[in-house]
Amino acid sequence: MERKVRVRFAPSPTGPLHIGGVRTALYNWLFAKKFGGDFILRIEDTDQNRYVPGAENYIIESLKWLGIEANEGIGFGDGEFAPYRQSDRKPMYRKYADELLEKDLAYYAFDTPQELEEMRERLKASNIEAKYDAITRQGMKNSLTLPEDEVKKKLEAGDPYVIRIKLPRKEEVRFHDEIRGWVVVNTGQMDDKVLMKGDGMPTYHLANIVDDYLMKITHVIRGEEWLPSAPLHVLLYRYFGWEDVMPKFAHLPLLLKPEGNGKLSKRDGDRLGFPVFPLQWQDPETKEISSGYRESSYYAEAVLNMLALLGWHPSDNREIFTKDELIEAFSIEKISKSGAKFDLQKAQWFNQQYLRNKSNKELAESAKEWIEKAGYVYNQEYVEKVCNLAKEKINFISELPVFASYFFEDPKSYDQQVISKRWKEYMPLFVKSVLMNVEKIEVWESRLIEDAFNMSLNELNLQSKDVLQAFRCALSGVGGGPPIFEMAEVIGKEKIISRLQNALNIPISQA
Repeated sequence: MERKVRVRFAPSPTGPLHIGGVRTALYNWLFAKKFGGDFILRIEDTDQNRYVPGAENYIIESLKWLGIEANEGIGFGDGEFAPYRQSDRKPMYRKYADELLEKDLAYYAFDTPQELEEMRERLKASNIEAKYDAITRQGMKNSLTLPEDEVKKKLEAGDPYVIRIKLPRKEEVRFHDEIRGWVVVNTGQMDDKVLMKGDGMPTYHLANIVDDYLMKITHVIRGEEWLPSAPLHVLLYRYFGWEDVMPKFAHLPLLLKPEGNGKLSKRDGDRLGFPVFPLQWQDPETKEISSGYRESSYYAEAVLNMLALLGWHPSDNREIFTKDELIEAFSIEKISKSGAKFDLQKAQWFNQQYLRNKSNKELAESAKEWIEKAGYVYNQEYVEKVCNLAKEKINFISELPVFASYFFEDPKSYDQQVISKRWKEYMPLFVKSVLMNVEKIEVWESRLIEDAFNMSLNELNLQSKDVLQAFRCALSGVGGGPPIFEMAEVIGKEKIISRLQNALNIPISQA
């Protein structure tokens, strides 16, 4: 009987969720939706020393903003496999570590941090890879080298210890990765990883295997940084006798710097001026603020669409997908093995496409906070008209009050490059003529404004190319923008007349 697809996104609350982690969550979510399965959010907080306050809530809020909704898990409601935070599951892990100890597939290690460091330095000095393995463990302080009664005494006395997996000296571990094909690693290249720490908290290696088994996970889709750990995880499934329900593995390619060399980092975002986190994040210790896609006025759908195509290639050359279309088209087979370069211009392009496809009402609503932040009075109906004219010219709705400031206030200055080239001796006469003609307009419509403009051209025997850019500058302060007569209609008769009167004070160009 085929098992129901169940996948999990299992981040650690050690800081803000990186955009690469968001892509991992997205691919898991798309895969689950494609096959009618379940997507679970599990918080892997086994490393309590690296826990950062606020990080867990940040992860949940990020996924909710993006619409990557979990079927069960932290922040999304408990299912039958709760709890979903590993620190809350702590008591259940010990029995699995004990099972491996009983099978002689794990052992106690009592080495101090100083002894471990001395071992590493000794091996490095001999040009040997520093690892705790089938060879080096023979010279260390553990339950494989110490007499049984001494081990018992140490445990009864509460001496610090960890539990390590006992790997065979030379054995081939093979597994099939859904993206990379067959992976073969010899245990001689691996080390005896710690499965349980002295504080009773399991490491990622033990906890994630136990949790995936208990939560009936069918596919583990995660970043390629976990690929070196996969052979160890495969062995743990074998040691527990769970091979028949071992999930399929798929290790995703890295998100790379825009220049392509190395993993995309926060420093790259700071250096090049783009977010690497979904939401703004303030470090609880340093108070340093890192920008987020949401606060940079990206649309969540645009971020999802952009991320989906960073590593996954659809069958055709389409680039714009709704969420339902992404689910329909998504397949693990189309995920690339090689890293995907982050492209800032492409990210902006995606946002621009989504912005242009939104209704004027939606745009006006999302522009409200930016208009008010700029100190302008917000009027829904008026802003809808502004959005209708400006949306082809901007990438982000946050740009509206800057790009289209002339819709909200009279020009404080005029583009000097335009004025020096275009404000000729005939411009004051032309402006006066237009003033007279527009004052007669009873119904303020772009068509009638254009008629008044053309009437003045005829009166003064001028051509449109002689005056159009300078006239636009008189109305808006800048030399480019949306269709000029539609712009004038939206700004309104009273303000247009006032601006034309002010323009009569512009000095004649001597160019």
